[in-house]
Amino acid sequence: MKYLNFKVMKKDFVLLVFLIGIGCEQHPEDHVQFLNGYWEIEKVILSNGEEHTYTYNEYVDYFKISDSLTGFRKKLKPSLKGTFETSKDSELFVLKTENDSLNIYYKTNFSNWKETILSLTENRLKIINHQKNIYFYKPYTPITIN
Repeated sequence: MKYLNFKVMKKDFVLLVFLIGIGCEQHPEDHVQFLNGYWEIEKVILSNGEEHTYTYNEYVDYFKISDSLTGFRKKLKPSLKGTFETSKDSELFVLKTENDSLNIYYKTNFSNWKETILSLTENRLKIINHQKNIYFYKPYTPITIN
C-alpha cells in the first residue's frame, strides 16, 4: 500500500485554488446594473468598530445609472400608499473602475466626495466612505398593510 505525500498534495491544492481564483476574478463594472433601484440601510459599521443596526428606515436611497456610468442618487421617503415623497435635491455621480474597485464620485453644488463599492449583487450593497464607515444595504421592499 502506497502512502500519499500530503505535502505535495497540499501544494497542488493551494496552486489549484489560486488558479481558480485568477480565473474567477470579478470585474466590478459587471455588477453596475444591480445598483439601479431602491436600497435601504441594514447596518453601519463605523471606523471605530461601533455598529448600528437599522430595523426601520424613514428614507431609502434611489440610484439611477445611465449607460455612460453617470447617474444620480436621491433620498426618498416611502409612504404607506406605495408612493414616495421626495425633494428636488439629488447627488449626481460618475462611476469609475480603479485598481479593481468600483468608485462613486459625487458632485453637488456644495461638495465633492468619493465612496467605494466593496460588494454589489442584486441582494446586497456594501459601500465604504472616506471616513472608513461601512454601509450595508438591502433592496427596499415596501411595507404592505392588509
